[in-house]
Amino acid sequence: MNHDAYDNAYIAGILNSVRTIAMVGASPNDVRPSYFVLKYLLAKGFSVLPINPGHAGKQILGQTVYASLADLPRPVDMVDIFRGSAAVPGIIDQVLKLDPLPKVVWMQLGVRHDEAAARAEAAGIKVVMNRCPKIEYGKLSGEIGWTGVNSGVLSSKKPLMRQGFQSFGVRQK
Repeated sequence: MNHDAYDNAYIAGILNSVRTIAMVGASPNDVRPSYFVLKYLLAKGFSVLPINPGHAGKQILGQTVYASLADLPRPVDMVDIFRGSAAVPGIIDQVLKLDPLPKVVWMQLGVRHDEAAARAEAAGIKVVMNRCPKIEYGKLSGEIGWTGVNSGVLSSKKPLMRQGFQSFGVRQK
């Protein structure tokens, strides 16, 4: 797969199919990007399980923090990586030990590791690199246009109403 550009339908398909997300590198610090992405995804109705060994057993935004992917109490649909690119191979090792495997591994803005992505894809896991699900959700749902940003997505279709704060769902192309 070409990870330099993603079709809107590919991203929309992922965001419409996942419900449970493990966020590796979640931070309790409210000025960190992982904190406001976690808050946004929770508001959109996703179930998010924070992973941070330094805060295991504590809570972030009312969600119990786990030390590692192996400690998760239930299966997840997606693993969202908020760690540097050098940490990705080790995280993919943990992902590949999960049973069942998640559908998606998503690497945040600035995070890319092609070899680790190829290993995940060989196991049947979809991969997104150097993207933010919060930004992609806002772009594909039309929310980002509320602030005057041109999302490049224009639709006359009525948005799908979903649970969560101002959650209109992601439009398929």
